[in-house]
Amino acid sequence: MAGGVVHLPFYATGFRGDDLQFALELIAPMSTNYGATRYEVFRSRDDRYKFLMSVDFDRKHDWDRFWFGPEFTEMRAACSGWYQVPLLYVWNDRVADGTVREPSAVTADEASG
Repeated sequence: MAGGVVHLPFYATGFRGDDLQFALELIAPMSTNYGATRYEVFRSRDDRYKFLMSVDFDRKHDWDRFWFGPEFTEMRAACSGWYQVPLLYVWNDRVADGTVREPSAVTADEASG
């Protein structure tokens, strides 16, 4: 299976938003031990209880190893009262991407040739 991005939405329970944020900040970097090439955790500004964890993997098998691995399993068990269940991830195939680069500063000497 081709590489993709896993989206894992969390919705914190009452007064647990900050605790869940801390837990996600700890678990997300561990994904790189299982082959993740990138991870991000987002917290909504409109709804402070809403989170999205996004993790890139080249192979879905590596995501499965992370999801069922001891670190993530223990995190879900320890924090199970901090977010609404069910907790369902979505594997997404990347079909396009891009970035915008800031133009580099050109010195006067470089511009004149």
